[in-house]
Amino acid sequence: MSILRVLVIDDEPAIHRFMGPALTANGYETLRADNGADGLALAATRQPDVIVLDLGLPDMDGKEVIRRLRTWSDVPVVVLSARDREIEKIEALDLGADDFVNKPFGMGELMARLRAALRHHIQSKGETPVLKIGEVEIDVPRHRVMRGGEEVKLTRKEFDLIAFLARHAGKVVTHRQILKEVWGPAHEHDTQYLRVYIGQLRAKLEADPANPALVITEPGVGYRTGD
Repeated sequence: MSILRVLVIDDEPAIHRFMGPALTANGYETLRADNGADGLALAATRQPDVIVLDLGLPDMDGKEVIRRLRTWSDVPVVVLSARDREIEKIEALDLGADDFVNKPFGMGELMARLRAALRHHIQSKGETPVLKIGEVEIDVPRHRVMRGGEEVKLTRKEFDLIAFLARHAGKVVTHRQILKEVWGPAHEHDTQYLRVYIGQLRAKLEADPANPALVITEPGVGYRTGD
């Protein structure tokens, strides 16, 4: 099995001193870039399996790195940033980032997010007719949803919504991304409409709708699926 390669783009030496050994100890090969230009060059020449990206870089905003990267690569990107404004996270995700972790952070959380981003990327390479979230199975061709071996009746839009979330399992998807893909561009800002449908899905699919484990809210940003 080949060693997975992680490119860390961050201008803080302390981050590299901390993350380099930790990533190596977890079986990853680590590449280092201290600015956006070097990061893009390494992404092109060394082809990392996943990128950890700071937004506050000395030569360009991290969101610009994502924008340029997405013109030629679909490599998973996990944003690592001290910026805690929701709009920053939403913009990064809408540009094509797969996830975000706030500084200060725990290495355990970052490793879990990296594994999830890599898992989603691998799964997206070959569309499977049956998607799974926990004990829920979504049979895409037959438009059937099973939970614990029993069929759950969903409306067409409920099915489209859970199928979209399942296709992006482990990835944070913004309200705008969901609304655009499931309902169309005219509904990109109908977040209250989306909350109603999320509530309906939870009522039908969650073991405890008041404490959801399948469809998890990222406050002010969007949703992610549980494992």
